[in-house]
Amino acid sequence: MPPTNLFYDLGSFYEERLMRLMQTFLAGMALLAGMSLAVAAELKSGKQPGDMIGAFDVVKCAGTEADGVDLGTKLCYRCKYGNRPMVMVFSRKSDDSISGLVKKLDAAVEKNSDDQLAAFVNLLGDNEDALEAHAKELGKKVAAPRVPIVVPVEYENGPADYGINPDAEVTVILAVKGTVVANHAYGPGQLNKKAVDQILADVPKILQ
Repeated sequence: MPPTNLFYDLGSFYEERLMRLMQTFLAGMALLAGMSLAVAAELKSGKQPGDMIGAFDVVKCAGTEADGVDLGTKLCYRCKYGNRPMVMVFSRKSDDSISGLVKKLDAAVEKNSDDQLAAFVNLLGDNEDALEAHAKELGKKVAAPRVPIVVPVEYENGPADYGINPDAEVTVILAVKGTVVANHAYGPGQLNKKAVDQILADVPKILQ
């Protein structure tokens, strides 16, 4: 066999091997991506639809002044809102994505005032003083006149009986008449515009 044919055959052999390696690599990446999506889809945090929402105390740090509650006051907003439709947010961050959600919720509360829609945002973390400072900063940033920003007395992971998942960066519970109607949980970096739209799309479900 002429050398040129030998070189050609060797080249074809290695090209085929390379193609197989690439296909294996891409298949592995697709599998990992699928597993990541499955994990994200399975993330559960907080009270689930059909569950009752219990009382828990918080400290008001920022947000609405129209509810007559002074900053620094300890109270139960879940109790204050009673059977009204409400959106409860539990967040371990106070970045722009949360700011966007708070603004959208504020607008929804204004739009659905006849239905007495209410909302409040709970910041979670391991340092109470830092959380209160972040809450005040968030309040200044978003200037949401209808949504209080609070720090739960059980600030590390929220009220114990709510079952907030430590892996969830943001948990949103929508309830009416004391019963959960919808729940959304997001891992790190998952709260984006699409996620916020999904949350807002569930608001009509709790309106009376």
